[in-house]
Order: sequence, then C-alpha cells, then structure tokens
Amino acid sequence: MPYQYVREPLRAEEADALANACHTTKEKLIVWTLLDTGLRVSELCSLTAENIQWQQRAIRIKGKGGPYGKRSKQRVVPMSPRVRAILEPYFALNPKWFVGPRQAQKVVKDLANRAKLTQEVTPHVLRHTWATLALQKGLSLAAVQKILGHDRLSTTAIYLNLTDAHIVEEYEAKW
Repeated sequence: MPYQYVREPLRAEEADALANACHTTKEKLIVWTLLDTGLRVSELCSLTAENIQWQQRAIRIKGKGGPYGKRSKQRVVPMSPRVRAILEPYFALNPKWFVGPRQAQKVVKDLANRAKLTQEVTPHVLRHTWATLALQKGLSLAAVQKILGHDRLSTTAIYLNLTDAHIVEEYEAKW
C-alpha cells in the first residue's frame, strides 16, 4: 500500500486558541464555521442564504461526490449553536459568502500565527480537526462519514488519525 500523507488535526485546546484568536466577525465566520461543520473550504466559500435550512439547523451542501469527486451530490451538515448564531445575522444582510477559497486560507493561516500555533494550519486541517473531535465526543463513524460527504469508510478513516497527545488524552479519559 502506498504511503498516505495524513494531516495532523488540532487538539481541542489548539482549536479553542484558534477560535479565540478571531477578532473580527469575518474571521469568526470563517474559522468557527470550518471548525464546527467540517466543510471543505470550497463549500464554505460557495455558501449562499439558500443553503441554510434554519428550521432544521443545518446547511445543505452541494459538494463533490462519486468516484474521485467527478460527480456532484448533496448532503446535509448540522449547524452548531455557535455557527447558527453567527450565520443567521450574516445571511440576513448578505446573499452570498464574502471571500473565495484563497482568501479564506490566508485568514486561517494568519489566525494560526496570531494564536501562536506551531503546526501548519489550513482549512483542511480544520476539517480533520472537526472529524477527530466529533468522534471523541461520541459521534458514530457512519455519521462522520455522512457529514463529511465521503462515499467510502476508508476515505473517512484517513481523517481520523490521532496524534500521540490525542491517544494519551483518550486513554486517560477512559481509564
């Protein structure tokens, strides 16, 4: 089997440091939404008011799907109370997202520097972080797979690598 590069997710305290480093509403919109939903950066940046299902507390995403991402499919991503509270006023005043993927990546990188995080932090690392933290909180692997929009469980498993610190934390919590 060929080597599969696996990104290191942030630990819970690092994710908190990143979220707390946000000063502006736009920074919070980007980082909080990525941390709390597991969206791809392209999905985040293509959000419109029509994607939000307020009564269901969910976001309907049209993302990549099928073999090798060649077809498009829809999925529903639950919104945390924190994301709902910030998206609701934003989309009440704006019909679509305010930045593209490159600018969102730059905002995440700048915030990681402000939070003094030593590892490289990208929107995709935040996707890995969401998946890892969701499993640690007890969400089933099947639910994580569905929310991330993966066809295969093996694809989801790539996201679920745990750092040594994650393993020690989980062991201590369970024992």
